[in-house]
Amino acid sequence: MERVTPKRIGLIVMAIVLINYLIAVWWSVEPDMITHAQLQPPEQEAVVGYATTSAAILVGATLLDKPGGFLSNDVLPPSVLMDNMPAFEFGALEQLRDLVLVMRRDFARSQSQSTEDKDLQIAQPKFNIDHRSWMVPRAESEYRDGIRALERYRGRILDQGDQQGQFYARADNLVSYLDMVEKRLGSLSQRLAASVGQERLNTDLAGDEAARQSTGTSSSSEIRTSWWKIDDVFYESRGNCWALLAFMRAIEQDFGPVLDKKNARISLQQIIRELEATQDTVWSPMILNGGGFGLVANHSLVMANYISRANAALIDLKQLLTQG
Repeated sequence: MERVTPKRIGLIVMAIVLINYLIAVWWSVEPDMITHAQLQPPEQEAVVGYATTSAAILVGATLLDKPGGFLSNDVLPPSVLMDNMPAFEFGALEQLRDLVLVMRRDFARSQSQSTEDKDLQIAQPKFNIDHRSWMVPRAESEYRDGIRALERYRGRILDQGDQQGQFYARADNLVSYLDMVEKRLGSLSQRLAASVGQERLNTDLAGDEAARQSTGTSSSSEIRTSWWKIDDVFYESRGNCWALLAFMRAIEQDFGPVLDKKNARISLQQIIRELEATQDTVWSPMILNGGGFGLVANHSLVMANYISRANAALIDLKQLLTQG
């Protein structure tokens, strides 16, 4: 029997490390953008709500079925040592949770006193399971159940004989969803911009002289994202925008007549264009954090720019939808 030497042990360790590194690189490849064609029903005329529901299903299924599967709750290498793809997954999951909540609360209900859809009642809580939960409940199993519930809902809105399965594409419903998206994008933009550190004035109570808050705060504060978290915030934002891009493309299909009546389709298309820019290839091997006008690029500020522009177009879209 050949004796195991320190050199041989070292070669084995190096081989294991290399294999795990290559696997991590493969699993870190981001999924392709979801296209308009993927949101169309096969061999059937488009039905209101099909595209939006399909976008939610595709985002959820992609997170579970991409190379490496869902990595956020893995406890073994190499996934446990990875942070960029789990951050991407969490960002996409945040947008999915927002959409399914609005579907349950608004899109599938004709008015405030109407009952909730039975399948969306099941789907929405399933996606709220902690993305890091790996045993009981297991995140992947819960999300898969949520996807199945969405598929049942989609099947019912396709069935012209089932009058209980409905999707109401109205301007007020769309505004409710855009309100959530606006807050999400605003938060991401602020966190990305804080990569270089900023002295920000306190505007928490601006605009209302009678406003109050629980505890006192200073008139200004230094806001800075930890250098350790900069790449996580970047990829979380990228995952948010990847999922939101699919949802905006679906909104354009399902709410087309509403958008055209308000002459608002171009505003939505501007949002889509800015979100597409957030998915451009990152050629740098790492996320750089140079100063605002320094010699080195700052990828977070570039991402913040696209997200802010998308948010500005979204605010314009909301104004158009709320006009008479």
